[in-house]
Amino acid sequence: MCNQTVSLVAAAIEDRGIPTVTIQLLEEIARKIGPPRALCVPFAHGFPLGQPGNAQMQRDIILEALALIDRTDLSPPHLSHHSSGSQKPEGRK
Repeated sequence: MCNQTVSLVAAAIEDRGIPTVTIQLLEEIARKIGPPRALCVPFAHGFPLGQPGNAQMQRDIILEALALIDRTDLSPPHLSHHSSGSQKPEGRK
């Protein structure tokens, strides 16, 4: 799904009382739509979890996103940025 659709769906789910977090490739869309909680990542389209085959990086990103749900000091909408650098994977060949 596109970043905009995911943000809108997350907001609708939150309205029903279920906490959500999204992983966003396009920060400008996240700022415009305002999902309840979003982790912005610096990767190319098609690679929301970073480098293919880099299981540790992918796990770290997922855990970082899920940790946003437990944060009681955040008020929606909240955008966070991936903290493990900005390694951009190569495009598909």
